[in-house]
Amino acid sequence: MKNRHSPRVSVVLPTYNRGWTVNHAIDSVLGQDDPALELIVVDDGSTDDTPHRLAAYGSRIRIIRQANQGVSAARNAGIRAAGGDLIAFLDSDDAWLPGKVAAQVAFFNDHPFSRICQTEEIWIRNGVRVNPGKRHRKSGGMIFERSLALCLVSPSAVMLRRSLLDEVGLFDPALPACEDYDLWLRIAWKYPIDLIDRPLIVKHGGHADQLSRMPELDKYRIRSINGLLDSGCLSEGQRRAAIAMLKTKCGIYAQGCRKRERTAEAERYERLAKRFEEEVNVKAGQAMDRA
Repeated sequence: MKNRHSPRVSVVLPTYNRGWTVNHAIDSVLGQDDPALELIVVDDGSTDDTPHRLAAYGSRIRIIRQANQGVSAARNAGIRAAGGDLIAFLDSDDAWLPGKVAAQVAFFNDHPFSRICQTEEIWIRNGVRVNPGKRHRKSGGMIFERSLALCLVSPSAVMLRRSLLDEVGLFDPALPACEDYDLWLRIAWKYPIDLIDRPLIVKHGGHADQLSRMPELDKYRIRSINGLLDSGCLSEGQRRAAIAMLKTKCGIYAQGCRKRERTAEAERYERLAKRFEEEVNVKAGQAMDRA
């Protein structure tokens, strides 16, 4: 049985060599107005002054230190250590605005059947506020099809019920990037992702160590879509949308491989696209036979 004094909200903050910004992130959590909140900072093998900066907080934060294993393993370690029924994430280069936790806790109190919600966000890139492009604009509800093209959920903006992670699983540690894209798709095919239409986080970008700046991100998105297709969980309409996006991403990625003379890799992704194209053609033929 869970201790009745367990915090209701557990915040998981992974960090790696982010001594230059981690204090700002931590302070934005500790400044929230939820006395039952716990903050778990997972230091994923930092070699800069991050350990010294974390130690200065004493008992106000819980620190987990591990050898460098990547952001998925770091978040998963924090989730496993969390005592709350609600889990929130914060990347160490982002920050929460006042009232973020209170707004999401109130949302879950008012919507007892909701599993996950996120908030709107403010974007800062290289120190300058920017507006997200149309394709990045958030919407709430059943967003699976829209989320296939690119990630429409920000980890720093999310709060979810612990029971949801028990159902769908944690972040995939085999993915060096797009691990959040993968988890949100595993949720969004089945559940709505609700949106609080207020900017309650500040999302910073433009620095060199961002995972979103890694090359060949579509390779990891393809792997995620392929896994969902192979799982057999999708509805017929979701499956068609996923196959169409997989074919598009495979074509773009294979073309890039051929430009770099990685012919064998290009052919592998072309075969993957063809495999699902043949499935679509067979189903189309069967539909015509029934007509």
